[in-house]
Amino acid sequence: MDQPTANIVIIGHLDHGKSTLIGRLLLDTHSLPNGKLREIRDAARELGKKTELAFLVDQLKEERQQERSIETTQASFRTAKRNYVLIDAPGHAEFITNMLTGASMADAAILIIDAYEGIKEQTRRHAYLIKLLGIQKVIMALNKMDLAKYQRRRFEVIKAGLTKFLQDLPIAPFATIPISAKEGENICRSSLRMKWYKGPPLLQALNRLPLDRKKQIKPLRFCVQDIYQLEKEKVVVGKVVSGTIQNGQHVMVLPLLKKTKVNLIKIYGADKKRAYAGENIGICLQDSKALRRGHIIAAENNFPVPLYSFKSNVFWISKEPLRINQPFLVRLMTQEVECVAEKIENPIDSSTLKITKGRTSELKFNQAAKVILNTKRPLVAENFSFIDELGRFVIERENRLQGVGIVNNV
Repeated sequence: MDQPTANIVIIGHLDHGKSTLIGRLLLDTHSLPNGKLREIRDAARELGKKTELAFLVDQLKEERQQERSIETTQASFRTAKRNYVLIDAPGHAEFITNMLTGASMADAAILIIDAYEGIKEQTRRHAYLIKLLGIQKVIMALNKMDLAKYQRRRFEVIKAGLTKFLQDLPIAPFATIPISAKEGENICRSSLRMKWYKGPPLLQALNRLPLDRKKQIKPLRFCVQDIYQLEKEKVVVGKVVSGTIQNGQHVMVLPLLKKTKVNLIKIYGADKKRAYAGENIGICLQDSKALRRGHIIAAENNFPVPLYSFKSNVFWISKEPLRINQPFLVRLMTQEVECVAEKIENPIDSSTLKITKGRTSELKFNQAAKVILNTKRPLVAENFSFIDELGRFVIERENRLQGVGIVNNV
């Protein structure tokens, strides 16, 4: 229970093998529930298809019929070193919104490329998106090496093209690994068919990924998710985003700029003296009268000033452009604030990485740009490089996801 957890998003072009890779990891780490393998065999027989490991992840019948992922799906397994949550992000262009949803929850990414087909448009777009979202730990998996007859030359050709593209972003991959998810080569153990590859198999590379331990020593940020009335006391429920919180601690409620004191920390019905970054807890405060969902609790002597304007990088996924001074909703953690764009600069095409220099009046579909946002009400945010969860946001209009962004100059 004390093992750390790593959230890994699997991204890449349609049909390059994301779901199959997750299915293989679950199978080879003995992480399948009893009877699950039999269930997918029966489902495949019903559809008149061969049994596919991807069926372990692609739960929806529609996905099995179309042989592509529609929803963002999560699956868990563990090793002796840590627990893993694998997030299968759809590769089809129509489901870029779902891909962003999955990637926004990740600590690291596996970018999967078909060694037979090579780099495709969605490969480029997904690579750009994870860079935009601030995911710095990336493993490149060159899949379907069985179709390339496990040839080293094919691996080196694809790797060289991918490395050149990633340098332009820039992304420095943690490892680049030749694999066959279907055949189980170089997944949990080194492949006997690719003895020319001297690096670690995929699972070993995952175990070597460094996780962020710095959140514990950063200042306290607690995000309020809800408030419950239990008997005679109010319990403020939320997540410790960074730092630690303890009984008797004096804190600041933002954006109210109101001081109060932590009387009690509750978790799973029990009381505890201290809670750490990553924990979901309940707290009882000396004064919680004006508190509501979306507020941020910070250390009394170290807190961010609520913002009415901030600089950001925004990626736009709506067919309707983002226009100057057109209102929309920003969601950051549990905060919801109406915003407008004041300035849009240097838009870049996510597939070609072609930059249009200077200011523009709108941001178009699949473009990213530097954007200055003005808020109607105060927003509590941090630079993404300092506290990522308070520096990552989504943009909505009429309950539809329109774009994603990161805060980069508070």
